[in-house]
Amino acid sequence: MTKSKTHSIATLGGGCFWCLDAVFNYIEGISKVTSGYSGGKIKNPSYEQVCSGITGHAEVVQITFDPSVISFDELLEIFFAIHDPTQLNRQGADVGSQYRSVIFCHSEEQEESALYAIKRLEQEKIWKNPIVTEISPFEEYYIAEEYHQNYYEKNPTQSYCSFVISPKISKVHQNFSHKLKPIL
Repeated sequence: MTKSKTHSIATLGGGCFWCLDAVFNYIEGISKVTSGYSGGKIKNPSYEQVCSGITGHAEVVQITFDPSVISFDELLEIFFAIHDPTQLNRQGADVGSQYRSVIFCHSEEQEESALYAIKRLEQEKIWKNPIVTEISPFEEYYIAEEYHQNYYEKNPTQSYCSFVISPKISKVHQNFSHKLKPIL
């Protein structure tokens, strides 16, 4: 069976983009992950502007993936496993609307998948509180400054990486080992 040459894009926010970037870079079928900003009201915001909370942007990752290897639904399964979608405008100690749980949909199919994933998770009662993940149509994406790209890979011993990101990576290795890229 020949694999498709087509690629799709997903734009997800679930707290600090360093966490999502680190996790999704390990997943088979993903060719590119970039950290950036989406969902705000000014063009080309800086990290400092986004952190102020006044731009309306969320820290997100934009994921380029091959749907013949990993589906959007599978990306959502991983996404919901690595953050708490019941926390409004925060993830752990990261507080502010820039850290909100959000799915920016690139198509009606992505929107339907996101709505279905949330409905299914709420029926499974995985969390005691309701899911507050925002589902919005994708409009604009601005790539973050270079020092944010592959942050975990460049700074694995930094305390945030050790205490916040490493446990998320361990969780993915435990629960999604069948989805990991082969080790070269």
